[in-house]
Amino acid sequence: MTATTAAQAAYIVAALLFIFSLAGLSKHETAKAGVVYGIGGMVIALGATIGLATQSIVATGIALLFGAMAIGAIVGAIMAVRVEMTGMPELIAMLHSFVGLAAVLVGWSGYYEVEAKGGHPAEYAGGLLRIHHAELFIGVFIGAVTFTGSIVAYLKLSAKIKSNPMMLPAHNWLNLGALVAFVGLTVAFVVKPNLALLIAVTAVALALGWHLVASIGGGDMPVVISMLNSYSGWAAAASGFLLNNDLLIVTGALVGSSGAYLSYIMCKGMNRSFISVIAGGFGNEGAISQDKEYGEHREITATECAELLRDAASVIITPGYGMAVAQAQYPVAELTKRLRERGIEVRFGIHPVAGRLPGHMNVLLAEAKVPYDIVLEMDEINDDFPATDVVLVIGANDTVNPAAIEEPNSPIAGMPVLHVWEAKHVVIFKRSMATGYAGVQNPLFFRENSAMLFGDAKARVEDILTAL
Repeated sequence: MTATTAAQAAYIVAALLFIFSLAGLSKHETAKAGVVYGIGGMVIALGATIGLATQSIVATGIALLFGAMAIGAIVGAIMAVRVEMTGMPELIAMLHSFVGLAAVLVGWSGYYEVEAKGGHPAEYAGGLLRIHHAELFIGVFIGAVTFTGSIVAYLKLSAKIKSNPMMLPAHNWLNLGALVAFVGLTVAFVVKPNLALLIAVTAVALALGWHLVASIGGGDMPVVISMLNSYSGWAAAASGFLLNNDLLIVTGALVGSSGAYLSYIMCKGMNRSFISVIAGGFGNEGAISQDKEYGEHREITATECAELLRDAASVIITPGYGMAVAQAQYPVAELTKRLRERGIEVRFGIHPVAGRLPGHMNVLLAEAKVPYDIVLEMDEINDDFPATDVVLVIGANDTVNPAAIEEPNSPIAGMPVLHVWEAKHVVIFKRSMATGYAGVQNPLFFRENSAMLFGDAKARVEDILTAL
């Protein structure tokens, strides 16, 4: 068996493992197995690629290859150890930028190998050379859009820039103009490749990626993350075509299609148009007047909250990003255990975009050993709030905002939310009366059946446990 045949066989096995990994990650019970499949597939893919590469490169190239892998492994290990679960959205956004940058570099390298050296290899004879030029150009465009878009997403998620959407005059026309320019440049490059066109499309794509994500508001950031995940997949697939690597094509297509489908599911869950979101968000956060008079809020102590819970028959907990920041999932899990031991029904209501990453809350609760069967999605639990005695809103804000239903001019109007206000009592854990990530005031805070429990969520839950 030749090295090429062995590598192709290994690629088939790796591709199957990646498919099994995606299937496993779709359910709580099989998620760990899915991760193992993914790791196994990547080990096989790397081994086969390295084995194939060593057949055609000199010793210096092999040393550089393993040196680059060592540096990447060290950086990855350090990031994995240091980054908290609350920082995962930012980390993922930054990793997507690496994929985009890699695609750009592969495209430029492909241009240098075929055009800049002044000769066309035999495998690019005839029409294949034009196909190569188109692959190269498209790969650079997708990669550059992913690169700058991911950097802007990272800056927004890490609060280094404001989460509000940047609305330039005629911003949709700017995006459309960039796409038209890309098509025109692609045709020109296929007809007559030159460095000036490659520089031009790189600049256009970098600007488009920055503008696309900058125009999307904080309320849509979970969709942006999955969308950029899709972009990075298509960038990898484009690189696979350019490098003639079948596994990279398959893997990129898997990531691209699954990311796009996840984005569509999330948009559907938010009652938003996928096209409108990626074209610049669904509105200018903060458009609703913050001066509107909602009345006075009411405060509650941990001891009073414990009394409500002690007398309750049914409790629903709706977590949000604030729970992740406070790392309150462990005392919340202990509170759940204590209440269930008292015969109180306790369940969790998870909004599709709770946190800043798809499945963010599910991962945190699973980490704290909360039983899977009491963690329910919004559609499964929304009708049960009227029969619920107490709802604990721990660090959630926009996902429980009644303005989405009651205020047509709100930036989140039409977005499905958890109807927590329909319960008998609602206790909201927050550090202050500040608005949520979308920058929209929440009328829930001022309802007669709502009470604010201020302070660090972890400390307040521990206070409730002590009082119980």
